Parts: sequence; structure tokens; C-alpha cells
Amino acid sequence: MPTKKDAGEDDELRRNPYEVLGIPCSSTDQEIKSAYRRMALRYHPDKNPNDPVAADMFKEITFAYDVLSDPETRRQYDTTASEVVGTENEDIELDLSSLGAVNTIFAALFNKLGVQIKTTVSANLLETALNGTVTTLPLAVGQAVSRKVEKQSAHFYSVTLTEEEAQDGLICKVQSSAKNKFKLLYFDQEESGGLSLALQEDSKKTGKLSTAGLYFFGFPVYRFDHRRALSRDPETGFFKRLDAFQPFEITELKAGSHVFAVYGDNFFKSVSYTLEIFSSAPFLNEKESLRSTEAQIVSKRTELLKFESEYHEVFAQFTEMASKCAGEVQEIDELLKRRNEICAAYTTFPPTKQGSSKNRSWSKGKSKKKSSLLMEPREEGEVTVREEDGVKKKKWYKFS
Repeated sequence: MPTKKDAGEDDELRRNPYEVLGIPCSSTDQEIKSAYRRMALRYHPDKNPNDPVAADMFKEITFAYDVLSDPETRRQYDTTASEVVGTENEDIELDLSSLGAVNTIFAALFNKLGVQIKTTVSANLLETALNGTVTTLPLAVGQAVSRKVEKQSAHFYSVTLTEEEAQDGLICKVQSSAKNKFKLLYFDQEESGGLSLALQEDSKKTGKLSTAGLYFFGFPVYRFDHRRALSRDPETGFFKRLDAFQPFEITELKAGSHVFAVYGDNFFKSVSYTLEIFSSAPFLNEKESLRSTEAQIVSKRTELLKFESEYHEVFAQFTEMASKCAGEVQEIDELLKRRNEICAAYTTFPPTKQGSSKNRSWSKGKSKKKSSLLMEPREEGEVTVREEDGVKKKKWYKFS
């Protein structure tokens, strides 16, 4: 039986459990169990060492069985999942502030079970920002601040850059030691004075922290969306993995004022966090290493496109050869079997007849009785024959 999903792993994409197990919604408990065993055996880590795609698929299978094997959890999923979680469309993002108490509870429940619920910034908050009626807290470059923001609310910060600071590059990082969920936001300033959302980075759990960062180095910096990296097709997921490696839309900041925000993305609790905005000037070597490494990843993504085409071609040939091999083995086995049958037919011996058990018992008893006869010499002209049933005397006459 699978173990229950650990709540600490809820950053991973979870799909419709029926789709994962390849069964219809009307499946019986036995059909669910059979599908789970079949797929768990196929993607078990022991059978697929060092295969991250198989490992992710095994987690999907485990989650799906956790949900569907429990009647109550399955009932809740069947009645609310399509409405709350939006499993039919992975691009749907939920505005938790508009769900209501009941749906929020269900969303939190499925999140605990491992369903990745994609959320969006509250529409009311974005409208308030666009109207220019939010309050911003000024920060200096190199300054850090620790605060607590309520769920579905945001703290806004402004930072003013000089020409030199803009050229050096800027880093904005947020972390939560409580591993709370939050979003790090960057806003463009409209001519009307309002703020429009330009960049958004969701927090990710890394060790004992949840973190998010925005980097403005003057060259493209990439983000890797682990949720998109999990392909629906485990057979080809490896080739699609780097499709989730995409550049940030903004690469540099100009001199002047800029606005960041931290948005509380928890279901019920407020979010404790620490925000820091600092120059990237002391990290010249790290910047170049990042640029070089990400360039290699982009190159590898291009190579994967070519490799995928070659893989499918070779795999098709392998499948054809494997099928042909199986057919040859079967044909050889049938020919050898037929040969043995023909050779067995070459004989002049009559078929062996086996007597009945009664005759075999009688013959055995008779032989035993004969072997028990003993002839002992007696007086002249007389012998004694001993049998098991008694002693019989017979007289013989001596002829001279």
C-alpha cells in the first residue's frame, strides 16, 4: 500500500487521479486497486533508478491512489474537484479571495493531499494598485525588512536607483522561515500614477525555507517552472522537461523609482517573511557563472528537440525488431515441438499395457508365497514342506 502524501511536497503538480491511473470515473474499488498496482510496478523507483520522470510519475500514481482508495476522499473529490481545483484545465488559476469559506476549505484539503492549486493575485488588489491607491514603504538598496502580511493581501515597497546602481544590476529576494506561501511581485508604473503587474514569482520550498527572487542583470535570466516540467506523457516527458525553462520578461531596470510587493498566498494564515533588495555588483563571478550555465541549458533544450526526433525513429525501429524477435522465438518453439512429436512417432514397439491393480496385487502375493516355501530333508523317503499356513508331510519311496 502506498504511504500518504507528505504535506511538505505540495509544490508538485498533481493531475486528475482518474487520468493518472488511466481509468474512468465509474471504476470500482477493485479496478482502482488493479490499475494502481499495474502502474506502480511499472514506474517503481527500484525498476527505474536515476529516472526523474519515472520518479515523478510514481508520486502521481501514489497520490491518485491515496485519493481514490478512500471512499470519503473520493466522494469529496468527485463532488468538488472540478469546481475547486480546476483539474480539467491546468491553466486555470484561482483567486482565493473570491472562493468563499467552504470552497477555500476544500481547496486547502486538496492541497494537503498533494493537488497543486495554482492561485492568482486578488483581482481587488490589482484594481486597487492600478488606481494608484496603495501605500508603499520606501526602501534603500541594501536594506532588509521583516514583516507579516495577511492572506490575499500585499505589502508594497519602493526603491529608487541611481544610474550606477541600475547598471550594476539589482536583486530582490524574499524568504520565509515558516515555509509560508507567497508571491513576489514587480509593478510597472503607469503614466496615470497607477501600478500594473509586470512580473510574478511564486515561492518555492528549498530546504527549511520558502523563497522567491527577481534578478535584473542586464541579460536574460531564466525561471524553471517545476509544475510545467511534469509532462502528462511520462514516455516523452524527458524531452519536454526544459520547455518549462523560460526567461523573465524584464532583464534590467532603469534609473528611477521601482515598486515591488509581497503577496500572502496562504489559505488561512498570515505570512511571515523577510525581504531584501540589494546590488548585484559584489556577485560578478556568480553572475557570469549563471549566464554561462543558463546558456548551456538553453543549448541543451535545442539539442533535446533533435534528440527527440532521433529517439522516436530509433524507438520505432526497436519496437519493430522486438516484435519480429518475439515472432521468431514463437515460430522456432513451434517447429521444435513439431519435430519432437514426429520423432516420437518413429517406433515399432507396441503400446505399453499396464495391468490392473488387482492383478498386480495378486501376482505380488503369489510370488511372495512361493518364496516362502522351504523344503527340509527328513528321514529317508520323506521330506517336509513348510508353508506359512502350516506344515505338510509328504512321503517319498526310495528306489534302488
